[in-house]
Amino acid sequence: MQAALILFAIAVLAPLGGAAIAGLTGRRIGDGPAQAITILFMGVATLCSYGALLGGMTAGGMPGVVLLAHWVDAGSFHANWAFRFDTLSVTMTAMVLTVSLLVHIYSLGYMAHDSMPRYRFFSYLSLFTFAMLMLVSSNDLIQLFFGWEGVGLASYLLIGYWYNKPSASAAAIKAFVVNRIADLFFLVGIGLIFVTFGTVQYDDIFAMVPDQVNTGYQLFGSTHSIIEIIATLLFIGAMGKSAQLFLHTWLPDAMEGPTPVSALIHAATMVTAGVFLMARMSPLVEFAPDTRIFIVLIGATTCFFAATVGMVQPDIKRTIAYSTCSQLGYMFMAIGVGAYQAAAFHLTTHAFFKALLFLGAGCVIHAVHDEQNMFRMGGLWKKIPVTYAMMWIGSLALAGVFPFAGYWSKDAILNAAWVSHSTAGTYGWVMGTVTAFITALYSWRLIFLVFHGQPRDAHLHEGAHESPPVMLVPVVLLSLGAIVAGVVLAPFYIGGRQVAFWGGAIFNAPGNTVMASLEDVPMLIGLMPSIVGLLGIGAAYVLYIARPELPATLASSFRPAYLFLLNKWYFDELYDHIFVRPYRAIARSLWKGVDEGVVEKVPVELARVTWGGAVAATRTQTGSIAVYALTMLVGLVVLVTTVVFFQ
Repeated sequence: MQAALILFAIAVLAPLGGAAIAGLTGRRIGDGPAQAITILFMGVATLCSYGALLGGMTAGGMPGVVLLAHWVDAGSFHANWAFRFDTLSVTMTAMVLTVSLLVHIYSLGYMAHDSMPRYRFFSYLSLFTFAMLMLVSSNDLIQLFFGWEGVGLASYLLIGYWYNKPSASAAAIKAFVVNRIADLFFLVGIGLIFVTFGTVQYDDIFAMVPDQVNTGYQLFGSTHSIIEIIATLLFIGAMGKSAQLFLHTWLPDAMEGPTPVSALIHAATMVTAGVFLMARMSPLVEFAPDTRIFIVLIGATTCFFAATVGMVQPDIKRTIAYSTCSQLGYMFMAIGVGAYQAAAFHLTTHAFFKALLFLGAGCVIHAVHDEQNMFRMGGLWKKIPVTYAMMWIGSLALAGVFPFAGYWSKDAILNAAWVSHSTAGTYGWVMGTVTAFITALYSWRLIFLVFHGQPRDAHLHEGAHESPPVMLVPVVLLSLGAIVAGVVLAPFYIGGRQVAFWGGAIFNAPGNTVMASLEDVPMLIGLMPSIVGLLGIGAAYVLYIARPELPATLASSFRPAYLFLLNKWYFDELYDHIFVRPYRAIARSLWKGVDEGVVEKVPVELARVTWGGAVAATRTQTGSIAVYALTMLVGLVVLVTTVVFFQ
């Protein structure tokens, strides 16, 4: 067991070493050595994570804690640098490192001709990975918040990596600001946890949760359950990081960064942090039924909303980005109905097929000289056959077609929503099933527009070429995960071995029988996601192969609806009117009226008055003895007169 703990610590810390060496010495040693160092450290970390996982499972010693150092000791507040070694943290670590290692290798080819210094890019990638590992391995909420803010910082650096591109800089700022809004709620939730429980350590909090279930808290003039308030605050923080409805607007704009960044953000880091937080805090969330209903409503609505928007996007990366937003909605739906294991399962399988889709899209973009508009592509399957096959595998997994990975995890979520026998669960099942149809539709819309039909741009088609092996090998390896991850992991994550596998890392209250009831789903209900998925594929074939004129006809006939979806339900425009413009007007008023009118003008006027007084005083200094004598005489007369008058 001790060896497993050491391997786990190395797995978490090694990416930081690679990031530090590449970032601090990259200018001197050059791009090539810096890239090799980061990949070497990532490879060591990945192997150590596998060793830690196998060692912990065979030793049967999870959970455990690796204490690095004392951090904060202030009165009754204590926080340490420590790694929590349990099934949830070690499986997340292995998944994050696997995907990140493949993204690092892929980036060797994708960024080979980039004019920016590549050592900096690879340093940022490793730093991003380290921040996510600190988050998932944390033993208390303070260290988790450190990793939480770390992935926010790293995402800002990576999204805005091409800082001379205005749209990339704007997207980075947008992601940073939106996440800061949500993080405020998360930070307040952590503070309220400390006030309520007197600690931020997971085990101590979880042990005291049952005793605080009936504790009330005065808020807005009424009494609310303290557990409900805390769970809601934590979930709002998760909404921002995982781009759920109302706080999702940063995610599609994040596509302005390099494609490997998109793959890492959407598959293994950042956006999955919110789902991890809810799974980690399952012993608290279980006792917040109203919050769980809210989570189901947000998750189910998000998965439908994002799918409808992805259905009409012309940009290949934005289509896949909205797919991520939609799939995260499924994961939160599972959290809301109490199927935390299913959420963690879909998080893991989604990491493989979403990284596959993004890196596959990167191969397409690389093949057509950085073009991202699918309506300028077409007929590429003969030019890039390996990429074509990989995109099919990723899309089959995303659509939940048997036996690919998405079939096992997404169907488990929908089945859990059905067997929850609640109004919110039923709503989630309906929205999730409808979304399964739309998911298959936009996935094969992408495939048919990019790879089939006649080339729409002869110049792009003629110059298209397959990516080099350094890019294709990671994609092929990810495709293996998209094929087998579901069937291999299902017995452990959601099947008969789940109790022993999780070892208490995820908590289900005694009354929560959702996971135990998954086998009781009626056959038709269980088959429905697969049926609607196949119907979605068929609909895409009709619209984009058999009758390619139909999409334009439908868009013209239902133009208001089409524009509504194309403009992302007008959330950006709405927020611009409600928040951005008023804030800008207030800022301009304070700038012109207060800053320039008062703060800057008062010192200037004081200086001007002082200068004027000094000038007037200098004029009295004439150098004439007669004037000085007269002045003294006048002063003496005034003084004597005053004294005589007031006696």
